[in-house]
Amino acid sequence: MYKAFYGLARNPFEISPDPYFLFATARHNEALASIVHGVLRHKGFIVVTGEVGTGKTLLVRCLLELLRRQGIPSANIFNPRLSPLEFLRYIVGDLGIKVSNQDKGSLLLELNNYLIARYRKNTTTVLIVDEAQHLEPELLEEIRLLTNLETSQQKLLQIVLVGQTELDQKMDSSDLRQLKQRIALRCQLEPLQEEETKSYIIRRLQRAGANSHATTMFPAETIASIHRYSRGIPRLINTVCENALIASYAGKAQSVRPELIDEVAKDLRLNVLSRPAIVTPAVTGGQRDIAKSLLRLLEALEQFTRNSSDQKTSPDSGVKIV
Repeated sequence: MYKAFYGLARNPFEISPDPYFLFATARHNEALASIVHGVLRHKGFIVVTGEVGTGKTLLVRCLLELLRRQGIPSANIFNPRLSPLEFLRYIVGDLGIKVSNQDKGSLLLELNNYLIARYRKNTTTVLIVDEAQHLEPELLEEIRLLTNLETSQQKLLQIVLVGQTELDQKMDSSDLRQLKQRIALRCQLEPLQEEETKSYIIRRLQRAGANSHATTMFPAETIASIHRYSRGIPRLINTVCENALIASYAGKAQSVRPELIDEVAKDLRLNVLSRPAIVTPAVTGGQRDIAKSLLRLLEALEQFTRNSSDQKTSPDSGVKIV
C-alpha cells in the first residue's frame, strides 16, 4: 500500500522470519557461529534461548540454509508437543529414512544405521527442536537418550534445542540434571540496544529498496520512541514500524513523526505492562454468614486452647498431666 509512495520494492517490516532481512548483531553472530562450530565439531548438544521475538526462529532458518549448503542433513521440529513415538517418527520422516515398521525399536535401529552411514561419509546429522520450552519431561528424557547414539570418538547426532527463557528454567530442574550435564554449548539472544535498533530499521529499509532516504524516514527521535516501546525486541519493532508507515502514508508524510509512534503504541497497547489479573469474587449474604460463623468458631477454639494451657501450668488446678 505504501511501497510506491516511499520508493520500496517490498514490505520492509514483515514479521515472518525471512533470512533475506537478517540483521545479525554481535550476539546473533556469536550464537550462529557457536551452533555451527558445535555441529561441525560434533559437540552433541547445544541450547539456544531468548525472549519472545528476539529472532530465534530466524536464526534457525539461517542455520538450516547453512546446513543445506554444507550438505549436512537435518530434521527440524517446530512443534514439539508430540509423544516420544511421534517424535521419533517425525525425525525419521524428515530425514527421509524409509521404515517399514513404525514401532519404536525399528525406528531407533533405522535411525542409528542412517547416522552410522553418514559418519562413514565423514559428515554428521542435525536435529533442531524449535519452541523447545514446550517439551515435556518425558520427551526431554527421550532426547537425552538420543545423545547416546555415538561412536567412541564422537556424537552421531547433533541436537540443537531452541526456546524461550523458560527453557533455561526447565533445564535447571534437578530431574533433568543428566541432560543438563550433556550440554556442550549454550547461547542466549538479547533484545537490541537503541543504536542497534536504529541500524536494524535502516538495514530493513535498505533491503526493501530504500536508497538515501532510508536514513531519513525514521528520525532519531522517532527511533528512540520505537526502541522505548518495543524494548528492543525485533518482532515488536517490525509491528510498530509497519503500523507507523501505514499511518504516515495516510497523512502523506515523507518521514514518521515521534508523536505517531505514541499513537501506534497506544493502539497496540504497548504502553500497558502485562500483569496477572486479580479477580475479586463477589461476596453474597450467605457467604458473609458462613464467614461470621467460622470467625466465631475460631475464637471459641482459641479460648479453649488458652484455658487448657492455663490448667496445665497452674499448680492448683488439680489436673493430673500424664
